[in-house]
Amino acid sequence: MYTNKTSLFKFPALLLIITCIFSNSVKGQTLTREAFKDTMQQIPYFTIHKDNYFITGVPTNKEINSTTANAKYQVSFKQMITRDVLPWETYLFLTYSQKAFWDVYKDSYPFKEINFNPTLGVGKAFFDKNDRIRGIGNLYFEHESNGRDSIYSRSWNRLSAEYHRAVGPKTILTIKGWIPFGYKSGNPELLNYVGLGELTVAHDFREDKFSLEVKLRKGLQWDAKGMLRTRFYYRPSKHKSNQYIMLEWFAGQAENLINYERFTSMVRVGYVIKTDELNFLKGRK
Repeated sequence: MYTNKTSLFKFPALLLIITCIFSNSVKGQTLTREAFKDTMQQIPYFTIHKDNYFITGVPTNKEINSTTANAKYQVSFKQMITRDVLPWETYLFLTYSQKAFWDVYKDSYPFKEINFNPTLGVGKAFFDKNDRIRGIGNLYFEHESNGRDSIYSRSWNRLSAEYHRAVGPKTILTIKGWIPFGYKSGNPELLNYVGLGELTVAHDFREDKFSLEVKLRKGLQWDAKGMLRTRFYYRPSKHKSNQYIMLEWFAGQAENLINYERFTSMVRVGYVIKTDELNFLKGRK
């Protein structure tokens, strides 16, 4: 089994530093409680949830060849079940994400791993004393598995809570935590690698043109297990669009379920249809 003694997780304060750099008070937000309700009535029932992408790349910690290079893609969507305000001003939705790892440089082009992640969620907007939007909270029931059986089966369930908040005019901080269950039979040590939550900071250097996203996850043990994922987005078109070129660097464990304990360091680049479901937190509809 491959291990790596050199780790980015000697610096767990990275996201804290990034957050502090951009953590100015958000001014000039125009989305009020009533405007948010109107927006919820106008958005389509069926939308993108997470980024939809196809990227390919090579490892940074081992020899580059047809076995170690690969492609990764993701398909993710969200279906609103109801846009009417439920008790406590909540709304109900479903999401589905599918992430695949494809050995496109091998002779038979095999799929190494596919991970499936359906969820049932309840969302709620939070407002400040002036009735302007402050953040979005979601409560999910999640299932994630690789759809395989026998010794290759990997799956887990979790009850997840997530909160998105603008911490600057162009910066969104996301905090997500989970209570896991139903994972010990196939992957009993999973929490040592995925922990009980994650932090994400997304910042627009130039609106609708160039942005950065950093995600950090830490395992339960006092060691270097976890992951750091950095994504740079660039929109080459002069016209406003949700289509970008994405450069991703993933370093750590649990990029996929089948080899969640294995350290991976991959740089990939490719095409992404970027989600915009949180843009209104930055004062943009």
